Amino acid sequence: MKLSIVILNYNVRYFLELCLRSVEAAITNIEAEIIVVDNHSSDDSCAMVRLQFPNVKLIENKENHGFSKGNNIGVAHAKGDYLCILNPDTVVAEDTFIKTLAFAEQKSHLGIVGCQLIDGRGNFLPESKRNIPTPKVALQKLLANSKNYYNTNLKPNDIGVTAVLVGAFMILKRDVYNEVGGFDEDYFMYGEDVDLSYKVLKAGYKNYFFGETTIIHYKGESTLKDKVYAKRFYGAMEIFYKKHFKKHAVISTVVKVILGLASMRKPANTLSKVIVKETLVISNAPNKQLRNKMATSLSFSKDLADITKESQIVFDSEFLSYKTIIEFIKTKNIGNQNTYRIWVKSSNFMLGSDSSTGRGEVVSF
Repeated sequence: MKLSIVILNYNVRYFLELCLRSVEAAITNIEAEIIVVDNHSSDDSCAMVRLQFPNVKLIENKENHGFSKGNNIGVAHAKGDYLCILNPDTVVAEDTFIKTLAFAEQKSHLGIVGCQLIDGRGNFLPESKRNIPTPKVALQKLLANSKNYYNTNLKPNDIGVTAVLVGAFMILKRDVYNEVGGFDEDYFMYGEDVDLSYKVLKAGYKNYFFGETTIIHYKGESTLKDKVYAKRFYGAMEIFYKKHFKKHAVISTVVKVILGLASMRKPANTLSKVIVKETLVISNAPNKQLRNKMATSLSFSKDLADITKESQIVFDSEFLSYKTIIEFIKTKNIGNQNTYRIWVKSSNFMLGSDSSTGRGEVVSF
């Protein structure tokens, strides 16, 4: 088998369904399997997977094991030569895996391959490609200088070597994953992708950013960006430093101070206000249920050219390809004046996110 896609889910039933629909469309011509590991969700995620995706291998944990252990459990059941670690709050294009695997096959000493991630408004997510967060770099970031934290040498559409990739989307050989011990289970959530990237580098492999494919990552769906998030994130970074930068007592002291200050900072909300004058649904047919649900003025069109500024755009995913939707959100949001929702018509819900730091919106009919 060529590819095993491991998706760790926790209480994001609707985002998981959309993710699985996009993944199924993307593996039509690939020998692949999908493994969903559920970390004891209290919603109906598991029932949905069993009913709507009978070919998906579903692993139902009896407790929330966290990101690292949850993914390691999934990988233990994987049969593919390659793994894709994928967040459930993502949407992939139909050619994402084909293009990324073709790139991977060309490389020797291949470590991890990541791709271009955008949020629900089409904004590039800089964590798609990062440098090693040394104590010095962490201090600079705390002081609002992220130049050395993110890999700014590569543009969003570029291809090149980078040190750290984000756990929302990672492709690597299963043998490499197992060689370095997979995700370190000392990390419950956050920091494990930095740690894995670093372990792969230390094992003699090269990590790559592959900017020729783009996916949506609705950041903040599995956890809200609040003080709890900050505490967990910087706590995870402290684990990272103790494991990899613990030899110097002065560095250890500086790290504790940096992380203590950083954990008190509440992440900024990057949401820019948008005045939505109308809702335009891009679909091949009007829908009465959708029309009754929306409070704003609503119209239907088959033509993407009809989209205007200050509108909420609802994409019918059974009319448009996921790649078309992703590329439009990425390239056509002129002046960042529109918001976007993806409509899963057969399941009667739509979802999207207007911020990379807050929870998205799900509307079911």
